[in-house]
Amino acid sequence: MSIGSVLDLLRPDFPDITISKIRFLESEGLIRPERTPSGYRRFSVADCERLRFVLTAQRDQYLPLKVIKEQLEAIDSGAATLGVREARARAAGAPEYPADRAPRGPASVPPPRRLGVVPGEISADELRVDHEIRVTRADLLAQAGITDAFLNDLIRAGLITPGAAGFFDGDAVTLARVARAMAEFGLEARHLRAFKLAADREAALVAQIVAPIAKSRDAGARERADETVRELAALSLTLHACLVKAGVRALGS
Repeated sequence: MSIGSVLDLLRPDFPDITISKIRFLESEGLIRPERTPSGYRRFSVADCERLRFVLTAQRDQYLPLKVIKEQLEAIDSGAATLGVREARARAAGAPEYPADRAPRGPASVPPPRRLGVVPGEISADELRVDHEIRVTRADLLAQAGITDAFLNDLIRAGLITPGAAGFFDGDAVTLARVARAMAEFGLEARHLRAFKLAADREAALVAQIVAPIAKSRDAGARERADETVRELAALSLTLHACLVKAGVRALGS
């Protein structure tokens, strides 16, 4: 197919696609169409599927091109004999394939790294703050293993907010560590902004539910409100973890 035919094929699903965008993705090494003796591009069905993979990952998962390219390289190195569905599942990190289709030999892609967080129900007691932890900027950088520039990116993205005196809390250290780990997959602070917006919406919903309890004049209303906040937050985190797990499983189906 010519580049114009590819454009017509993809435009119903990706209205913003342009010839310039396709050429840019080629220049970045994400697609490799053949060239005729006169220099015209000729795209195969596999090239179109590759383009669709890239555009979908950008649109639905907000993945940077570096990460998408690594996924495609994983497919190229070990999924040449797999169908499109299996190849996409493998690029997304699906753990298993049917026994008769499992990749073998040196071309196999290494298994995904084991995550450091054990899934399970989150207790409200884990959200209880018994004492305030104040961390200096220098200590945060050392404990999280990040650079000053990376911390500035997290602050600009609204992921970490220093206190009035310039100190940070203990959660800031954990957040910075997680952000550093996600950066190893090509996710920058600006990409993590989507997680912050989702968390803000969840927190606003919890606050809306608890507001009537907090405004009550009954004795112990404040304590009940605080306990309700912790319980709802714990349930929200558990629900979020379950939904993410379900979404990841769906990618491999």
